[in-house]
Amino acid sequence: MDLHLHDDGPRDARGDAYLVTRPQAWFAFAMTFALMLFDYIDRQVIVSLFPHLKAEWNLSDKQLGGLVSIISIVVAVGGIPVALVADRLSRVRSVFVMAATWSVATISCMFAGSYAQLFVARAMVGAGETGYGSVGAALIASLFPRRLRSALLGAFFAAASVGSVLGVLLGGLIAARYGWKAAFGVVGIPGLVLALMYLFVRDYKTVPLDATRSRATQSSASLVAHIAGTLLRTRTLLWVCAGAAMQLIVVSALWSWLPSFLNRYHGMTPEQASRQAAIVVLLGAVGSCVWGIAVDRLGRRRARHKLVVLAALCIATLIVFALAFGGAAAGSAQFGLIALGGFMMTCTVGAVAAIALDVIHPGLRSAGAAVLSLFQNLLGLAVGPLLAGALSDLWGLQQALAVIPAFGLLAALAFLAAARSYEGDMRRVEDIRLDAAPAPSAAVAAAA
Repeated sequence: MDLHLHDDGPRDARGDAYLVTRPQAWFAFAMTFALMLFDYIDRQVIVSLFPHLKAEWNLSDKQLGGLVSIISIVVAVGGIPVALVADRLSRVRSVFVMAATWSVATISCMFAGSYAQLFVARAMVGAGETGYGSVGAALIASLFPRRLRSALLGAFFAAASVGSVLGVLLGGLIAARYGWKAAFGVVGIPGLVLALMYLFVRDYKTVPLDATRSRATQSSASLVAHIAGTLLRTRTLLWVCAGAAMQLIVVSALWSWLPSFLNRYHGMTPEQASRQAAIVVLLGAVGSCVWGIAVDRLGRRRARHKLVVLAALCIATLIVFALAFGGAAAGSAQFGLIALGGFMMTCTVGAVAAIALDVIHPGLRSAGAAVLSLFQNLLGLAVGPLLAGALSDLWGLQQALAVIPAFGLLAALAFLAAARSYEGDMRRVEDIRLDAAPAPSAAVAAAA
């Protein structure tokens, strides 16, 4: 396969350049970022509607929580199959189907007449969102030069944080004026528009997995076995997945329980606590971008330095939170430390995705990113809130939040282990070449 790269930007010795023209690449990033934003707006809008749902249908807190958890469960279970399909067919068309599905499902929530109907609709939102983060990350990583990956993926995943905050704020505002059902319709419609516009994003051609195994990978079963074996042999990917999950335990616990902490220990009203917690979440979004850029720069001379820096940042986050929740800090000083920790704790978000994609066969990037997403959802995002809640029942919330950051030490150890194999795993896939898919106008003309 011939390599077609565009010389719109500087190129390093390994041909580190844009796969398509610079404007096409940035249009793809803007569209992928925008869809990630609405992905999380649609996912989190329901949180601000809990009081309305509880009053209208007399729901328990467990039932309300289920409306959020069902999305994470569906995303975790379906992520890898969806990513495999996207890798072998088309990432752009797959994203179109995903975004259209979750947007229509979000809009359908406004017509739910019972908890069961709303639960099913929310499950369909999860079905649409399944695989989106993985496929979007793979597309960004392939269209842009390697030197920009950590920064751009940090910004891409920061959209999740911003979308979460906007979902809560918009849901409350719309529900107060027009009723809770209207909130679903208002936030769901933009996703449909963006889904149609996404069809104009440039894709890259599907890459053969291994020409010498063409016969072995013709059946579905043998193809899956070959893919699984390829991913499991990549030690860096497995260690990075473990480290990312451990750090996300810290992130998800703090994001879930900070409003309650501020309410119980700082005497804030629920509304005030939510606003203060939103500041920490937004600082995390900024942090994921800043640390992505920093990791990229610090890893230019020696790639493995990226993982050493991540390990150091995880330890630093642990120390800051230990001082915030386990030390003598109180009042504004304590919140200042919490805000600093919130800025630091998302250091891994973009960087780990970029590192994982560096060592994955280009023909399996969506699938490899889905493996990372599986670890992050099941072993990270799902564990943090539950574990912090259980520890809070035993010791109190402040003590629980002082202990949870210790998972950052496990994350640091995993990243240091990944550093040992990172450069070798990169060398195994760095000569596999990509080719840009035809422009949307060319594809339409060919079809006609």
